[in-house]
Amino acid sequence: MKKILVANRGEIALRVMRTCRDMGIKTVAVFSEADRKAPFVAYADEAVCIGPPESSKSYLNADKIIEVAKKLHVDGIHPGYGFLSENAAFSDKVKNAGLIFIGPSAEAMRMMGDKLSAKHAAKKHNIPMVPGSDGAITNTKEAIEIAKNVGLPVLIKASAGGGGKGMRVVEDINLLEEQIKLASSEAKSAFGDGAVFIERYVKSPRHIEIQVMGDNHGNAVYLFERECSVQRRHQKVIEEAPSSVLTPAIRKEMGECAVRIAKACNYSGAGTVEFLLDENLNFYFLEMNTRLQVEHPVTEMITGIDLVKEQINVARGNKISFKQEDLKIIGHSIEVRVYAEDPANNFLPDIGKLRVYNPPKGPGVRVDDGFEEGMDIPIYYDSMISKLITYGANRQEAIERMIRAIDEYKISGVETTLAFCKFVMQHKAFTSGKFDTHFVTHYFKPEMLNASADNEENNMLAALVADIFVSKGAKKQFTATSVSDNKSASNWRKRRDL
Repeated sequence: MKKILVANRGEIALRVMRTCRDMGIKTVAVFSEADRKAPFVAYADEAVCIGPPESSKSYLNADKIIEVAKKLHVDGIHPGYGFLSENAAFSDKVKNAGLIFIGPSAEAMRMMGDKLSAKHAAKKHNIPMVPGSDGAITNTKEAIEIAKNVGLPVLIKASAGGGGKGMRVVEDINLLEEQIKLASSEAKSAFGDGAVFIERYVKSPRHIEIQVMGDNHGNAVYLFERECSVQRRHQKVIEEAPSSVLTPAIRKEMGECAVRIAKACNYSGAGTVEFLLDENLNFYFLEMNTRLQVEHPVTEMITGIDLVKEQINVARGNKISFKQEDLKIIGHSIEVRVYAEDPANNFLPDIGKLRVYNPPKGPGVRVDDGFEEGMDIPIYYDSMISKLITYGANRQEAIERMIRAIDEYKISGVETTLAFCKFVMQHKAFTSGKFDTHFVTHYFKPEMLNASADNEENNMLAALVADIFVSKGAKKQFTATSVSDNKSASNWRKRRDL
């Protein structure tokens, strides 16, 4: 492949293009009218506007994307993640157009894209499963019997779903029928498929995922795990590699299970097998994501493997460039997703102009972003501004570097999740490694961020006042508490806010 079209936008488009440039491959960007001035458009060797801001008329317009690819004599298409990345019909169209789809086959997508068919495939290969229904729920009596057998509470899940849509926790058997109807309706609206199934609800789960890589020669390997348990609205906010709780034996067992699942669907390229881990360190298959993951950088940091480069080489027909025994975990990496959201207001998305945008730098810090100062955060797409990644020789060093990087990250014009991410980094549940997917519910309240901000402001003012008095030879010791009791502190804050 000498020229690749990246069928995506923002930070992932830039990230793919940079690897392409490392490999001497030309790139083509496709963009909507809302992204005309985006960095990924300027970075590409060629760029074509494919439609108005709405995703349905631009980044989801498969026919238009393929038309551009053929016109510009592109060899392959990289879908990134989101949009068309797990669309089997798009993969078929790319192949039928005589182009290379940089990802798994459409057959593998179909098998693993539907949670029920994925569960069936996993079950055949002796992968641990959460007890529940074998197929879609077809009637209430069947649902009640299953719920009684697996034990309450149960979790209703959409077969074609993700991101928490079409999902309901039911603790009262009398509410089961109503919740199934609501979940099915939501799933139908979100995914065009109302099929739902039932599983036992794991009360204190950790979300652990295994990175896999397969090729077209029958090889598959696992690149260890990522811990993705800090979530809001069933969507990840903070990820790290490796997990702080897995033993080498459990890691190996989970990795080998993930490889069996990949081989079950003849998987080619980068993919992720997701598991739930209960409080007793028992793991259960959850689903497989047939694409590159948002959080892939933490795996790259601890393995030294460029996953996008490997994707491209596998799509070229090459074998995976390393064997399982070549892989080792070196150090620790953490990623926080910097969203344009207000964590003090139930993580409500925010829009506006990035009046100040100055990402952190320095040892062990990586920023994958797609914005520059002065750009607007568009309302049409995901609210993620960037991914902030740190690396350290151990978990403690990675955490310390993350706190430093968050402090150095300067963004104004929109609310962001940076303050929340710093709160997590400093919370004893996180630093001790004793947390699960309910971290936000158990430990976070919006007013905690306000209290933290007040303390920071008071400490800054205390230091400023102390410096002034010391320079004048004063002996009095100033503290944040003494300053906070002074009316000048609140006046200073008001002036600062203006």
